[in-house]
Amino acid sequence: MKVTVLAGGVGGARFLLGVRELLGPTPFPPPLTESGEPADSAGDHEVTAIVNVGDDVRMHGMRICPDLDTCMYTLGGGIDAERGWGREHETWNAKEELAAYGADPDWFGLGDRDLATHLIRTQMLDAGYRLSDITAALCRRWQPGVRLLPATDNRCETHVKVAKPGGGEGEYVAIHFEEWWVRHRAQLPAHGFVQIGADRATAAPGVLEAIAEADIILLAPSNPVVSIGAILAVPGIRGALRTTRAPVVGVSPVIDNKPLRGMADECLSAIGVSTSAQAIAAHYGPRRANGILDGWLIAEGDQARVDGIAVGNAPLLMTDPRTTARIVADACALVGVDTPAVDTPHIDGENR
Repeated sequence: MKVTVLAGGVGGARFLLGVRELLGPTPFPPPLTESGEPADSAGDHEVTAIVNVGDDVRMHGMRICPDLDTCMYTLGGGIDAERGWGREHETWNAKEELAAYGADPDWFGLGDRDLATHLIRTQMLDAGYRLSDITAALCRRWQPGVRLLPATDNRCETHVKVAKPGGGEGEYVAIHFEEWWVRHRAQLPAHGFVQIGADRATAAPGVLEAIAEADIILLAPSNPVVSIGAILAVPGIRGALRTTRAPVVGVSPVIDNKPLRGMADECLSAIGVSTSAQAIAAHYGPRRANGILDGWLIAEGDQARVDGIAVGNAPLLMTDPRTTARIVADACALVGVDTPAVDTPHIDGENR
């Protein structure tokens, strides 16, 4: 069974823990033979995550990939579980020294352990390696048990359209998403989002193949605008989802029509979509009407009805990997895809 997951942020990383729990680990990168060639290490199942790079940013001369790192650290056992991002047992000496020198930006949390990842990545990029190859190289240390692919090797950064400081009505500037999200806590009114570089980007090696060859494609309960939406902005990915033979099932990022963490509601309202399972399903749309979904798994008590999309209800709180594995199994069951047994399925199809 080949499963491909579109993922970003903390929610996407925790969802991948459940996919791995259900299907077992996918060796990534594959182990090497004595001659240095990738060994044949295929298991019963193969899990590929296509990860958002819209949050990627350069700071202090380093390339930072927040979503790739959050997935890698979470799956590799090195994440700060309380924060949901960054390294466990982190210290902040370098950040404090940069602030003492007055170096900008001073609002982004660069931990000392985390710095090593950014330094290695930047050195390899400067040497001419692709981001996808660098991600695989970094994962040799972390052994995530999931094949992690950046959506693109190219720059495709999310920027936020905000009112120009001191400008008149209708005057706007674009700031990087991380500045809007971290520095301004998404409280600076957003008037839209743009993907800088999307017109020149192409899907990273393996991405389109992972979509075309999958038995099922899952949209993790990640931010629909700046995580899943940023992945869909990479040319070729939306079209691949539209034409794949595999069913595409999304897992709602809201419970009781509220995001559990982050500020997805601020992102949705900026594009005119309400924070509800119904509105997000309509935003993605059914495949038979130029959208991308065949199925939509939503929380118990929430409602959604969109012609062309099978809708089911199940508990969606990802409290631990085993509980999350049941959510993954429920998402697959919604479109008739069998998975290994994991207790009793929760899914309630009455809302379909």
